[in-house]
Amino acid sequence: MPNANSELGLVHVYTGNGKGKTTAALGLCLRAIGQGLKCCFIQVMKGQDCGEWNIREALFNFDMYRFGTCNFVTEPTEVDRFWADKAVEKFEEAVVSGEYDLVVFDEVCVATYYKLIDPVKVIEILKKRGNTEVVLTGRYAPEEFIEFADYVTSMEEIKHPYQKGILERRGIEY
Repeated sequence: MPNANSELGLVHVYTGNGKGKTTAALGLCLRAIGQGLKCCFIQVMKGQDCGEWNIREALFNFDMYRFGTCNFVTEPTEVDRFWADKAVEKFEEAVVSGEYDLVVFDEVCVATYYKLIDPVKVIEILKKRGNTEVVLTGRYAPEEFIEFADYVTSMEEIKHPYQKGILERRGIEY
């Protein structure tokens, strides 16, 4: 059986309408850091305050970047396109640099759904990853990602507190 590090370089997709895609990616980062691996976490379409952003400097071997505004995207603007382009640039830089063992591109699936990012461009970058493990997250994973990935996990919403009128809570949903 090959050692753990020789098996790096696989691609994960965390998608679906349920809660937990970003949380699962962060959990994988924590596991990797605990084994001495270096992680890069890139968020697109996110600029709002969130717990993971606030804790980033306390983590060893963890670099985090976010690209977006504090607004939810429903109709993409030129500003959203600008930040999406910057996120793709950072993603490519991180993936091909050889500096990271694990790179997460958080909410990239949603960005492709809103046509802010071309899924074909992401696949082109993934083909250059070498031994870098990569996680792509977000609702609406494009078929290109699903076909290319080694792992695909869909988070299914069965029950959620907002169905009872409970709004998102600091430290739990963000």
